Amino acid sequence: MNKILVGVVELEKDRFNPWTKKHIHILEYNNIQWIHLAIDKSDFYNDLKKCTHVIFCVAGRTTHRYIGSIMIPIMDKFMGKRVFPDYNTFWTFDDKIKETILLKINDFPIADSNVFFEKQRAIKWVNLEASFPLVFKLKTGAGSMNVILVRNKKKANQIINRMFSTGVYSEKVPFGKIKIKLYKKIRNYVQKTYRRLNKRDISHDWELEKNYVYFQKFLPNNDYDTRITIIGNRAFAFRRFNRKNDFRSSGSGKIDYNTNGINLDMIKIAFKISKKLNFSSMAYDFLYDEEIPVIGEISYAYLDVAIYNCPGYWDLDLNWHEGNYWPEFFHLIDLLQISDLKCPKFLNE
Repeated sequence: MNKILVGVVELEKDRFNPWTKKHIHILEYNNIQWIHLAIDKSDFYNDLKKCTHVIFCVAGRTTHRYIGSIMIPIMDKFMGKRVFPDYNTFWTFDDKIKETILLKINDFPIADSNVFFEKQRAIKWVNLEASFPLVFKLKTGAGSMNVILVRNKKKANQIINRMFSTGVYSEKVPFGKIKIKLYKKIRNYVQKTYRRLNKRDISHDWELEKNYVYFQKFLPNNDYDTRITIIGNRAFAFRRFNRKNDFRSSGSGKIDYNTNGINLDMIKIAFKISKKLNFSSMAYDFLYDEEIPVIGEISYAYLDVAIYNCPGYWDLDLNWHEGNYWPEFFHLIDLLQISDLKCPKFLNE
């Protein structure tokens, strides 16, 4: 067996994101050799060629996603590296249009959605065929920040006109906003001030979204969604309840880990999708259309502590395995194919 050398990619100067830091701690705890990769350094390409495996965890920043869209296919498809996330897992990341088309074309149960790339067709559909209310989404964004309820044709036409003219910046959707708690406003202000003082881009390079519209069927009587996260042959699950007087649950922080509330059919569907589409790790957000489970969104990126707080996981046969586990631990077990990998206790501290 060839010696393992893991390349860990840095996406922001001298900083690793929280996922990547945990990956590094686990590698070091198991005495697995790793090297620091930075794409803008002169030795990047030679170092990359030496690696047997690569960790390339992309977060939400536009530039990071763009770099990932270049390098992950090259490493996975053209260089034959074992990468987390691999190409199949990463391809839909932070793009609801890709998610929708991929799931629809494979006949998986996604909430009824309509995507338009031509203004007049969108207007015709809204005025002649659509049933209100509708949910409008930008293709990008997390935590419900770019998701709003559209109650009538007038508002829908305003959105279409805006999206096919000046466009909208991510997290700056003007048609309806989420109330942000005071402590989060203070945290955001401190973060922006820190970045400004350190001469970093404070905008997180938000990109302009335009020349498309994405409408999804509004599904009433859903007080929560069910998040099913598949990592290899393991399924973690919890329910997220809606914000007060709101239809949105993502980012609410109101999490119920009681396994009695989990619909096991959702787990079966998620396993089936991950297997067919070769996702190494994917989170699925389920709602009900009447009594039928449907998917609202999917994402390979998720809050790791929410997975750790789950009381256990189900395997492919729906057997239950008790315990708290960091997802990064299972990422590495599957990536490195080392079944007896050890997880350091200090990750919990």
